[in-house]
Amino acid sequence: MVAFKNPNFEKIYWMKVFKFGGASVKDADAIRNLGQIIAKSDLPLIVVVSAFGKTTNALEEVVNARYGGSGDPLSLLREIFESHKSVIHDLKLMDPDTQNFLEDSYEGIKSYLLDNDPSEYDMEYDRVVAAGELWSSRIIASWLRQEGHDCRWVDIRKVLITDKRFRDANILWAESEVKVKTVFGDRNPDIFLTQGFIGATEDGMNTTLGREGSDYSAAVLANMTDACEVQVWKDVPGVLNADPKWLDDAVVMEQLGYREAVEMAFSGARVIHPKTIKPLHNKGIPLIVRSFLDSDRGGTVIMGEAHEETGLPVFIRNQDQILISMLSRDFSFAIGDNISRILGLFYDYGIKANMVQASAVSLAVCADDDGRRIRKLISELEKDYSVIYNTGVEMLTIRRYTPEAINRVCGNREILVEQKTRRTVRFVVKPVQEDLFEV
Repeated sequence: MVAFKNPNFEKIYWMKVFKFGGASVKDADAIRNLGQIIAKSDLPLIVVVSAFGKTTNALEEVVNARYGGSGDPLSLLREIFESHKSVIHDLKLMDPDTQNFLEDSYEGIKSYLLDNDPSEYDMEYDRVVAAGELWSSRIIASWLRQEGHDCRWVDIRKVLITDKRFRDANILWAESEVKVKTVFGDRNPDIFLTQGFIGATEDGMNTTLGREGSDYSAAVLANMTDACEVQVWKDVPGVLNADPKWLDDAVVMEQLGYREAVEMAFSGARVIHPKTIKPLHNKGIPLIVRSFLDSDRGGTVIMGEAHEETGLPVFIRNQDQILISMLSRDFSFAIGDNISRILGLFYDYGIKANMVQASAVSLAVCADDDGRRIRKLISELEKDYSVIYNTGVEMLTIRRYTPEAINRVCGNREILVEQKTRRTVRFVVKPVQEDLFEV
């Protein structure tokens, strides 16, 4: 792997940031594989890890059970805790401090669930779900030390300070950067191991940065430490021009520019979190997407603007979408401030508009359907507008489209909305039999 040293910025020292997602730390064997990757890497490193496997989803079920969902929250929490104890056993960890940390954290969450009635959902979500990254990172750091690595565990909640926008928190940059430079500026350990996805408010309340936000955590730390590069380890060999589970002839794009990566991420490509690129672009730090299943392979390098692939269509499928159409009751869209007001409500409810299309008397927005917040937003919108919506739709995006590429993915679909520019076309599509609901 080529090292990309950026001479334009003074660095704390020669640092790389590695980020390992949930699939790469799903069990004891995966953690051992992580150790092999680190053992072959240049030091020093900041290693950012996600929760084990599907732990975040499981902790979401704990929270949802508090709000009328299926299952008993305490039983669900116990199952998650026992699965982590099983990993400790499989790794033969002998560190009592790590086991005590997990026990204390588990008991703290259990006591909270027993002693407090459900309050504001997003705040409770962050309080509970943050345990996934804390537990996984503590176990991995302990195992690395047991294997002879000079590894220091860092509680990122004491470093990355955020506002109180729970489940989609914004990092308070100035306050966080001082802490990051202090903590990660220590040259003593070879490896700093910390958590992605989470942070904390100034008064110590857990926050999360949005689903799949661990990539963003890694990019922020790279920016604040002036790291030479970020390597994100996935279960794919790099950034592909399509999801191989959807289109089986997808190919790896060896180089991408920052702009192309941002466009792909915004359109719903799951390989990169949409916020990841900006902190790296600001300091010219390369992002390398590599496979933990084939660690000798180079992967995809994202940097600059001169590395755009040409001619190869890129297919992006964004599932679990909802298309919401707001119709003016008094023909005021063309002359009023309805558009800005509606999009402001989407932001206030923490919902990203993936596609927006306006006409003289209506506005259509395609967004991720997260259930709870979307329904609250629709209730707010219907106070002033006639609202119709389609659930279970998909947003299909094709970069560098051709007629053949469009026909390939849309030929048997009913198209609800289409947007086309010189380089990109987007469709909101649904099965023909799907119903349209009116609020």
